[in-house]
Amino acid sequence: MSRSIMTYHAPDISALARNLKRELDERTEKPGHVELLNILSRAAGFRNFQHLRAAQAAGERLAMPSPPAAPVDHVRVEAALRCFDGQGRLSRWPAKTSLQQLCLWALWARIPAEREFDEKAISGLLRDLHLFGDHALLRREMVNQRLLFRTQDCKVYRRIEQRPPAEAIVLLKSLGGALARE
Repeated sequence: MSRSIMTYHAPDISALARNLKRELDERTEKPGHVELLNILSRAAGFRNFQHLRAAQAAGERLAMPSPPAAPVDHVRVEAALRCFDGQGRLSRWPAKTSLQQLCLWALWARIPAEREFDEKAISGLLRDLHLFGDHALLRREMVNQRLLFRTQDCKVYRRIEQRPPAEAIVLLKSLGGALARE
């Protein structure tokens, strides 16, 4: 087993010494290697050595810089915005698949979270969000793009909670600003 180097920090050396003495006094024989690791970990305020190791690993992960933000194609967002009217309704279905996917995010954002719909209710909601008269296409594409969950019998629909991509976030903000001006 490979050995990993870990730093050890005790906020109060006096409390550390008292805890070590108490734990060692309770024993009749010398503690083994793992027992010593657990004693030192408990003296520093952790449940055991695994807890200490997990806490340090989490701290290292949190100290890592976050990944760079995905670049946003503003031309694509602008093209998607042209597919919506002033009330934020999808006025036409774009020909390009990449624009279709982006436009579906705007519809996804307007579906209430953590709520189940039957087919009639989700169709009615989608009917109100577009103007070109094909709610079945929108419903099917949202399921295909994993924006909506649908049961096998097609009776229950639910929005799948997830973080939209960077371009969808910019589109949603732009649509939100257009709706606020109305």
